[in-house]
Amino acid sequence: MAASGRVWGRVGAVSGALAVSLGTYRVHGCRSSNRDEYLKELFLTGNQYHFLHSLALLAAPHCRRPLLAGSLLTSGMVLFCGTFYYHALTGDSTLTKAAPLGGTLLILGWAAMAL
Repeated sequence: MAASGRVWGRVGAVSGALAVSLGTYRVHGCRSSNRDEYLKELFLTGNQYHFLHSLALLAAPHCRRPLLAGSLLTSGMVLFCGTFYYHALTGDSTLTKAAPLGGTLLILGWAAMAL
């Protein structure tokens, strides 16, 4: 496995740690009783996708095109999950237009792993 491919395993591990940390924050840090249920659900959805795709990144070093797969998955997580986290934590929906692009990048990342 090339050194450039191993980077994605490390990025996946760090991303997984961040996903667990953010999930913990959701449970223990977002205790406001005024918190809108939609925003809580949005955070949970972003966190689930974040965690799942962090695991996928761990497999990226083992595919034929790790740089392509890892780049697409990471970019997709930032745009998709990051948008959900931002909206859920701030209530500001201005970045939500980036989520479909992020979702597309996640799909392409999975497809790149099949190459």
